Amino acid sequence: MKPSYTGWILLCALALMGLEIISGSRLMAEDAILLDELPEHVVASMEARARLFAGLPQDNTAGFEFFVNDLQKWEPGQTVRVAFLGGDSALHRDIADATLQITEACNLKLDFGLNPTTGKYRTWSESDANYSAEIRVSFDQSGYFSLVGADSVNPLIGMNGAAVGGRPNQRSLNLGGFHLARPASWKKTTRHEFLHALAFHHEHQSPVGGCDAQFRWEDDPGYTFARNLNGEYITDAAGRRPGIYTYLSGAPNGWGRSKVDHNLRQANSSAGTAGAFDRESIMLYRFPALFYVSAPNPCAPIGNGENLSAGDIAGLKLLYPHDTESIATQTRRRTRIKDVISKSSTFDSSVKQLFSK
Repeated sequence: MKPSYTGWILLCALALMGLEIISGSRLMAEDAILLDELPEHVVASMEARARLFAGLPQDNTAGFEFFVNDLQKWEPGQTVRVAFLGGDSALHRDIADATLQITEACNLKLDFGLNPTTGKYRTWSESDANYSAEIRVSFDQSGYFSLVGADSVNPLIGMNGAAVGGRPNQRSLNLGGFHLARPASWKKTTRHEFLHALAFHHEHQSPVGGCDAQFRWEDDPGYTFARNLNGEYITDAAGRRPGIYTYLSGAPNGWGRSKVDHNLRQANSSAGTAGAFDRESIMLYRFPALFYVSAPNPCAPIGNGENLSAGDIAGLKLLYPHDTESIATQTRRRTRIKDVISKSSTFDSSVKQLFSK
């Protein structure tokens, strides 16, 4: 079996929402799709870093094609600490239990810092000067999101003083509102975001998925801009539908074309891939029917989307293998990549110091 494409790694992240296929001719307020994303200052720093890496000479002997992969993921066998800001022990326990599907599939441990005497889990604070954990979970920000892999401990990601970023006192993963009321899809959302934290990206942006050709980017011909009372673009009186660009420009997202492209468009093939497109992946969005050019559609998900797919599990095994030969191969490649960085005049001392660790 080929590993899922969800093993491929990019430098940006979105968040999972429990989206369902919309039936009927009009989009009503309760059907509104809110696509949360990382704050713009976080994405900007990721894009700057990507441009910096893209300027390096390609060196097949250094495994350049795995550049992002190797620098974003954790080491096989590593224990990655998790800490919480807010929420109670019952919520912390359920989140830890939901991630067992992930860690049981690969050679990596998520340590939630459970104290067996008190029943409490590890916490972190916005006043922390040192890392309490590699993954710092919060519930107080809007929506769901996560930094990608080791970006969560990269102080060059995000702005100093902001709520989200790679510094010890910043959030790296958010499950908005879970401490107040959990959505029905909370397990799916938790697993999706923690896969981002282990360096997975969204399936619909797979370079091999072909979803660009399956999305309705533009309005139906002759569409007249029609909105409901909530400011959401809806099907007009003649039954013509808004395209993705128009729909996401309205409430509640308010996205321009560049942001839509950044978050939905297919990634460049140079980003690398670890397998075939996986319609059962937990990393594949459940978009409404109007997003697709046809129904059924090859980019629409199948399955319940709550549990990891066979492809997700295969991708985890590829990124975090148990066998010594695969681990040794990854270590050699990663060492060569770090050597390229250390000798490059493109990077300043702060970047070289970060990636020498």
